[in-house]
Amino acid sequence: MARVRSVYVCTECGTQQPRWLGRCPGCGAWQSLVEEPSGGEPVTAAPLDLLDAKAPRAGDGHALPLREVAADAAPRGTTGIGELDRVLGGGLVPGSVVLVGGEPGIGKSTLCLQLALAVEKRGGRVLYVTGEESLEQVRMHAARLGEIGPGLLALAETRVEALAKPWRDAEPALVLVDSIQTLRTERVESAPGSVAQVRECAALLASTAKTHGTALVLVGHVTKEGTLAGPRVLEHLVDVVLEFEGERGHPFRVLRARKNRYGSTQEVGVFTLGERGLEVVENPSELFLAERHAGAPGSCIVPVLEGSRPMLLEVQALVAPAGYGTARRTSLGIDDARVALLLAVLDRRSAVDLLSRDVYVNVAGGVRVTEPAADLAVALAIASSRLDVPLPPDVAACGEVGLGGEIRRVARLEERLAEAARLGYARVLVPARALPLAVRGAKPIGVDDVGEAVEWLSTSVHAHADAR
Repeated sequence: MARVRSVYVCTECGTQQPRWLGRCPGCGAWQSLVEEPSGGEPVTAAPLDLLDAKAPRAGDGHALPLREVAADAAPRGTTGIGELDRVLGGGLVPGSVVLVGGEPGIGKSTLCLQLALAVEKRGGRVLYVTGEESLEQVRMHAARLGEIGPGLLALAETRVEALAKPWRDAEPALVLVDSIQTLRTERVESAPGSVAQVRECAALLASTAKTHGTALVLVGHVTKEGTLAGPRVLEHLVDVVLEFEGERGHPFRVLRARKNRYGSTQEVGVFTLGERGLEVVENPSELFLAERHAGAPGSCIVPVLEGSRPMLLEVQALVAPAGYGTARRTSLGIDDARVALLLAVLDRRSAVDLLSRDVYVNVAGGVRVTEPAADLAVALAIASSRLDVPLPPDVAACGEVGLGGEIRRVARLEERLAEAARLGYARVLVPARALPLAVRGAKPIGVDDVGEAVEWLSTSVHAHADAR
């Protein structure tokens, strides 16, 4: 019996090594080499088309002047799901390859099934390939989401070569594969989900989709660190990488584009997950603030920007005496390092004493905030909880906090204030350097540093009590 040989493949760059190394010589990544069996026949560098290796390709091997290429040769097709179209940049482009990733149970399969139903309802033929569920399970899942039309075809298959005949016969406008880690190709002698299998299957499907102008959506698993499973080459092969975020205990789901060759990566789509699948949220601000308890210490509203859309979020903080040992610092929905920085600035640049105090920070609704415009709101929420002084119910805050305690300007402040005013927040603390600002319905209050913002918090409560 012949001895099975193996090679070690880097999951980041795809280079092969004859033995295991702690660091990849090709890209320098640590702990990225995984063992793969080495087949007898080498895999060709360029994957062939699944349907027809002799199919004509764009340009037919001849270079064309770029200005002579028709810009509208591949028009976008709207999916019928408004939030998904927003993130994609207007819809699906024929021949594009979209990779959707997310935690287990977050709603990836639900999103793909709703996309399939919406495209079929608009007259397009759809091929849904499942490698994880039976056709009966897919049928029951789809029945909860809407009416199933005759143009939606389903196939339970894990071998890539077996997709050629259904793809050729149906000539679909959209092909969905759930998931890419379950597929295997006969060209690679390794288990499904391995680095080599994922790379070759994705390359083969992408080549077929681009040759025949079929939009392709691949569902991808994520690792325990939250990154997409498989080689980093997978993300380079596709045109769009979408990330589905959310907490299982919350109904909110946020769809982000980490890579988009056809549009912006700044847009987000907001959904709620219920019994009938994902529902589009047209007004996220009202939804995120629907359960806010106004008048409670440790709560502050911040207008953030997600792409072109301003949204209001509630930042909550709780400061409690440390029971023993080192004080705890816990944050959900915001970077831990950012919270640690703000705690140090508050302790040094204001009258708020946080020594030997446990601090807990949370962004309500399971949303994650990444921009520094929320710094001032986080600092005020912490100060409000520590001083046991609630912010006035009509106040929001927006600004970046520097290490010197200064409040710095943020982008598109007028749009943030307009969204706050629309929902009844008449006063917004903003960087003093950004004044003057003229926004109907909102009064900007300029503050120079964190100490001034905390002092305003203390005096505003007394002024509000005197006015009553």
